[in-house]
Amino acid sequence: MVAPLTRANLDDPVTVHLHRDFTRLSVDQTVGEALDWLRAHPPEGRVIYFYVVDSDDRLSGVVPTRRLILSGRDTPLTEIMVRQVITLPAEATVLEACEFFIQHRLLALPVTDKDGRILGIVDLELYTDELRDISDAKQRDDLFQLAGVQLARGQQASLLFAFRHRFPWLGCNLTAGILAAILSGLYKDELNRVVALAFFIPVVLNLAESVSSQSVSLALHTLHGRRPTWRSLLQGLRRELLMGFLLGLGAGSVVALAALLWLGHLRLALCLVGGISVGVAVAAAFGLAMPTALRLLRLEPRVAAGPVALAAADIITILAYFNLARWLLG
Repeated sequence: MVAPLTRANLDDPVTVHLHRDFTRLSVDQTVGEALDWLRAHPPEGRVIYFYVVDSDDRLSGVVPTRRLILSGRDTPLTEIMVRQVITLPAEATVLEACEFFIQHRLLALPVTDKDGRILGIVDLELYTDELRDISDAKQRDDLFQLAGVQLARGQQASLLFAFRHRFPWLGCNLTAGILAAILSGLYKDELNRVVALAFFIPVVLNLAESVSSQSVSLALHTLHGRRPTWRSLLQGLRRELLMGFLLGLGAGSVVALAALLWLGHLRLALCLVGGISVGVAVAAAFGLAMPTALRLLRLEPRVAAGPVALAAADIITILAYFNLARWLLG
């Protein structure tokens, strides 16, 4: 029987539901040593996965049961373990844990602290007491589908809660729209001198927003199964900034060529290339950074990242476009 999820238990810290009777194996063990240790120390709880840790209890990998049973006794665990382990950070909520289960189709997830030490595990008992030793793929899919339905019901239980949760972030877009209008007024001399600048404001902003949205989606996808760090954020920013510049340069060249053929205005075309290239590059970087930064700050990235990134993209792009116009057309 599946217990209904409520808003309250969805927001519980996942550490409240930890199982600490999981099986640890040492990173220095061979398969034979691990099997001998397991026979001498039978696991107290149900066995789903075998977690490999180092001397400081940091999670090094996970050994699937099939590999442990079928590998030679002299095989080191490091050769058969899966090193890229999907983990939950200790500050995760039940809601985030449920989403991880549904996306990754795992029966249990290790919970680790900021140093990678394993604190315990959570399994599908987190929201269902029907968990068994499920080996049949269809049974697993049925269970995850049922869990997903229960999760959706819990999320949608309160319309007022959803409104309060989502509406404040729209303030970012409202603020950005008002600021964009004010900024346009500050550059009225350039707009009066070259009225055609105003013709291309929608396409300049739309390109930046589109690329920013792409980057937000990619970042949210990457966050599933990974614990973000400030270092990984900086590494990703460099690549996304370059990618954004290349996308902006390509799109800006197309728009500039259209402007040149239509209006025959070379300096306007240069404004479009430069403004779109810079705006899209920075918008891409903001789109990648927002979900990761919000998760690191323990805020909800799925709801907040889009509005914040799009607002930043609008302001930065309009500034780049108008300042370049002031310089080239002054």
